[in-house]
Amino acid sequence: MSPGSYYEPIDDHRYKPTLHAGGAWHADEQHFSPLGGLVVHAIERHRATGPDDGLVLSRVSYDILGRLALDECEIEVEAVRPGRTIELLEAVVRIAGRPVVRARAWLLAGLDTTAVAGGPDDRLTPPESLTAWPMSEVWSGGYIASLDVRPVTAPRPGRTTAWISTPLDLVAGVPASPLASYLALVDTANGIAVRQRPTAWMFPNVDLTVHLHRQPRGRWTGLDTTVTFGPSGQGLTSTVLHDVDGPVGHAQQILTVRPLPGA
Repeated sequence: MSPGSYYEPIDDHRYKPTLHAGGAWHADEQHFSPLGGLVVHAIERHRATGPDDGLVLSRVSYDILGRLALDECEIEVEAVRPGRTIELLEAVVRIAGRPVVRARAWLLAGLDTTAVAGGPDDRLTPPESLTAWPMSEVWSGGYIASLDVRPVTAPRPGRTTAWISTPLDLVAGVPASPLASYLALVDTANGIAVRQRPTAWMFPNVDLTVHLHRQPRGRWTGLDTTVTFGPSGQGLTSTVLHDVDGPVGHAQQILTVRPLPGA
């Protein structure tokens, strides 16, 4: 597939997904990962209409309400809790008039806290020194085919650390921020450390929550991922998020685990 974009803009609030946004479970659905980045892109465009208040997006939580058809989507953003030092925004994605994703983003005051900064700072092996892994051997779909995936070590069931990048733009002809581009790859975490073959079992996530203690930079999204399946149909994908300078936050995804009929 030639370089291009995941979405084409229709107007200020509507976007058309390209085939590169195609889902891993069904060809006529969107993969949530680029849509998650598009939501943050829409939030940032909404905030750009007001004064620069120095707030920094520090948490975004997505609830996936229904089927993500590979069709035109509309994103509306509104303030739930406006403020000068803390703000809560909500974005709703609609396809064919029906809400399919509801996201809430906390923005916190951006201050210089370098003097007290601290925490785990282990860095992953740089992606340039690693060998690419074709995820399309495990998953189908236009989104997966668009990725450059570099495992730090050989992928194992339920445990993989890998770098993810893409040559594609998030939105055609519209610059996306480093944050939106970074978050557009985070939902890939649920696919890099599969515990069971996706041709025999389904384990889609119904949500994604990302907490950030630092704003990511660069074109690579680092995913240090552990996948757990429970005994009663639920699973959890937990990820420490990295950029080339070290950890930037955490991501969690709750899974619904079920066997595929006839598998």
